[in-house]
Amino acid sequence: MNSLGRLFGRGKKEKGPTPEEAIQKLKETEEILVKKQEFLEQKIQQELQTAKKHGTKNKRAALQALRRKKRLEQQLAQTDGTLSTLEFQREAIENATTNTEVLRTMELAAKGMKKAYQDMDIDKVDELMADITEQQEVAQQISDAICRPIGFGDDVDEDELLEELEELEQEELDQKLLNVHNEEQEPPVKLPSVPSTRLPAGPVAKADEDEDELKQLAEWVS
Repeated sequence: MNSLGRLFGRGKKEKGPTPEEAIQKLKETEEILVKKQEFLEQKIQQELQTAKKHGTKNKRAALQALRRKKRLEQQLAQTDGTLSTLEFQREAIENATTNTEVLRTMELAAKGMKKAYQDMDIDKVDELMADITEQQEVAQQISDAICRPIGFGDDVDEDELLEELEELEQEELDQKLLNVHNEEQEPPVKLPSVPSTRLPAGPVAKADEDEDELKQLAEWVS
């Protein structure tokens, strides 16, 4: 039975490689192909030099070298194509691995968010926000009440204060008008008149006295 199962493909399937293992295997194969490229390029240059060396001197050897060069170039082209395919496949697996990891992370984040909100209800949130708003209003009212001035003078009518202020202003205006009226009724100040007689000059009289004394002294001497 087991033989028949293996024959018809019903045997146990082999476990496939992980993406990491596949990527590593592709990298190793790429390295081998790169080395093969370098080897083929060297061989092509050697065959080209051989063909140039023989030239027309030995056409047969030159032609054989060119034929080998052509085959090597075909192998190099195949190797280039294979290497490009492996690189494309490796990049595809790397992108798939990255996308898978991103999806796993997003799924984990979604589960974490769901768990964070599992005990929350939108109605409870609305009630909570309403309570917060109400408490803020109460706090504002308390603050306004504390800041409001209290004590003597709160029951004074503002209209009475304005009326008293108008009376004071009117009294001050009346006083100013009274002062202006009194100033207009005062008689003008009379200044003393200027004397018409000419006052004697003091220094001239003193000189006359000195001259008289000199005359008397001269007469007494003579």
